[in-house]
Amino acid sequence: MTESTHDTFSAELWHSTRHIRAGIDELPFLVALQNGSLARHRFTYYMQQDAAYLAKYAVALEAAAELAGLAASPADAEFWAASAIGAVVVERELHAAHVADFDAVIASPTCTAYTSFLLSLVVSGGSYESLVAGLLPCFWIYEDVGRRLLERVGTDLADHPYADWIGTYADPEFAASTARARAIFDTLAEAATPAVRAEMKDAFTTASRYEWMFWDAAWRSEAWPI
Repeated sequence: MTESTHDTFSAELWHSTRHIRAGIDELPFLVALQNGSLARHRFTYYMQQDAAYLAKYAVALEAAAELAGLAASPADAEFWAASAIGAVVVERELHAAHVADFDAVIASPTCTAYTSFLLSLVVSGGSYESLVAGLLPCFWIYEDVGRRLLERVGTDLADHPYADWIGTYADPEFAASTARARAIFDTLAEAATPAVRAEMKDAFTTASRYEWMFWDAAWRSEAWPI
């Protein structure tokens, strides 16, 4: 295998997907969210779709916990299980302030595609490594976006209309969870065969693309065409 100029496999993939993250930075949804001009109906739509996404993302996290247990990695299993609870309970508290009726939310085409992709990594016989790779961008991209939004907006969020969202993803505890998910990913990558590492790269890249698509869909208030 050719030696990478990056210290870890996660750093290598972070570099290889930099064009996706540059595109994310330019999305009208996030630009407007940063300056506080984002229309409330767009943000509400986004939160509705995010709630629908997290319900399925939690299922994928639970699957990761089971697979980690089978791989004799109890600490990793505990992390994924706790993350699943966080997706359902802790972040749902954020969404409850913006979503009146979770049961009435209809997942958009993009939300359905993204969650179907993640769950396909569970049910298609894919590896634990690939599943972790598919889960990581949701941690890492949100932590990156939230942290940099806070840096640009400033730590005094009292008058910002979307302070709760920025505060959630710029929180040091979320950064610590992201670091843990990345560490698990890199440990798995170190022991993986070249073929499995290729699968991990594909899963990570695809999930990163879906992150771009998710915010783009929110800006467009994407609906099913028929």
